[in-house]
Amino acid sequence: MEPEHLPLPHLETFAKAAELGNFTRAARVLGLSQAAVSQRVQALEASLGTPLFRRHGGRVTLTDAGRTLHGYAQRVFDLLREARRAVTGQDAPVVGELTLASSSIPGEHFLPAVLAAFGPGHPHVQVRVTIGDSLAAIDQVERGRADLGLVGRKVEKPHLEYHLLARDRMVLVAPPGHPLAGGKSPTLAQLARHPLVIREAGSGVRHGFEAALERAGRSLADFRVALELGSNEAIKEAVVRGLGVAVLSSRAVEKEAAAGQLVARPIADLGADRELFLVQDRRRVLTLPARVFLNFLETSPLCAGGW
Repeated sequence: MEPEHLPLPHLETFAKAAELGNFTRAARVLGLSQAAVSQRVQALEASLGTPLFRRHGGRVTLTDAGRTLHGYAQRVFDLLREARRAVTGQDAPVVGELTLASSSIPGEHFLPAVLAAFGPGHPHVQVRVTIGDSLAAIDQVERGRADLGLVGRKVEKPHLEYHLLARDRMVLVAPPGHPLAGGKSPTLAQLARHPLVIREAGSGVRHGFEAALERAGRSLADFRVALELGSNEAIKEAVVRGLGVAVLSSRAVEKEAAAGQLVARPIADLGADRELFLVQDRRRVLTLPARVFLNFLETSPLCAGGW
């Protein structure tokens, strides 16, 4: 291969391996053998005279040269799509898989509306979502198992980049007729007299509640924690059955509050606002469906405008 000659199939293979971080997965998506993917990448590296990937175990990450080439590759592919639009009057459809990892609040109460708005314009993008807690979602992104994460807390690492999605408020949740369900907004001192049902460590709601308590000069040790449960649905059911009160996202109890099954109230002396984020790993380049989804969120009225 001449040094100045970069065949498009080789460039496409390189870009797919970069986005998936794995030669085997790239081969499967492209309908090639793993040996063919390796040969094309090696040919590009020989042509350019520099390594494009760092290989460790079964995964690969881009070198600085590889990251630079990927940027140019995306410009080439964008230009090809622009040429198609100019000649045919039609956009080339975005095709592929978009993998998202989410914590429960954005995954259950924010993401459905976003995907309902995103889906009709991108019918060939297959979206796959896993829902856990915030730490699990961030871990999925760091491991390359998800393109993007939607979370209720940050883990500060230099390779993680966060975008503000929306704002949220945590509220006291109690059954109707409970002493804290009526009258003035309850205080933390009043809350401390009642059994409390909380989310598991690692969840964004738990982290947000503990951070708010710390700002108020308190900690969970000041409260009567009766149960620790791994989902908002389980906590709401426990509250309905009289096992305690809870502090949850206002988004998580909208339906139950509207139906009169639960009462949701602000806590007078607790600043319980929090933020929901989209997270990506800068060490990995995004697939085209992920880039399109990110661009969609940047302009979506459903987001908080924190981009």
